[in-house]
Amino acid sequence: MSVLTVTHDNFDQEVLKADKKVLLDFWASWCGPCRMVSPIVDEIADERDDIKVGKINVDEEPELAAAFGISSIPTLIVMENGKPVRQSVGAIPKASILEML
Repeated sequence: MSVLTVTHDNFDQEVLKADKKVLLDFWASWCGPCRMVSPIVDEIADERDDIKVGKINVDEEPELAAAFGISSIPTLIVMENGKPVRQSVGAIPKASILEML
């Protein structure tokens, strides 16, 4: 499944009403560690049909970043039934991301 670009407009439908776990990647184009994590997140999206993967650009969606209290990026959050259940801040390896799921 491909990575979704999550925005304020589609957040309710794609994340809160999702019928499976959602991995959210909060990122920005100027963030070096984000550029390290991004291809790993893309790979997971391609490999796993049992989850949804969405990316939220904190510069373009500051209200979503604020709603989750994002102060450092990259931040990965696993959502289940519309609620955050796991969170990780900083660049982490693929195995650690898979462990979160």
